[in-house]
Amino acid sequence: MKRVILTAMFALAMLGIASAQKYCVIDSEKVFKSLEEYNKALTTLDELGKAYQTEVDTKYKSVESLYNNYMAQKSTLSASTCASIEQQILQKEEEAQKYQQEVFGEEGALMKKRLELIKPIQTKVFAAIEKYAKEKGYDLVLDKASNASILYYGEAIDHTAQIIEELTK
Repeated sequence: MKRVILTAMFALAMLGIASAQKYCVIDSEKVFKSLEEYNKALTTLDELGKAYQTEVDTKYKSVESLYNNYMAQKSTLSASTCASIEQQILQKEEEAQKYQQEVFGEEGALMKKRLELIKPIQTKVFAAIEKYAKEKGYDLVLDKASNASILYYGEAIDHTAQIIEELTK
């Protein structure tokens, strides 16, 4: 009997603790897309990415052209000339791969530009979310945009509009 009473008291205490926490849900994707500076940054990054991709494609087309010319002439070339051209093709391909990595890699130019453009906006948004949560007394803020494990939430706890309003003040 004592064990049943202790278990019931523990369950009630845990229920009280859980209900004492305030939380809200926001959609960070919607918040970011509501900011003109974020949309401009994305447009800039898309344009830059397309320009870089064109350069990479040009380098690979150059390698492909060199290879096709080599294959067309291979039967008429000497062994040393073949080896020289093959080495040149491999070198050009390596250069293209290296350039592609320098531009699109984790430490590449596009990633650096992304950090330069997006990081200040993220800092601003996260600061607004933190300020809002502190002002309203929320202990937890869930992001429904990036957390696929949220299966349901009531509209009453979605405070996305308030965060957007906070950012536009």
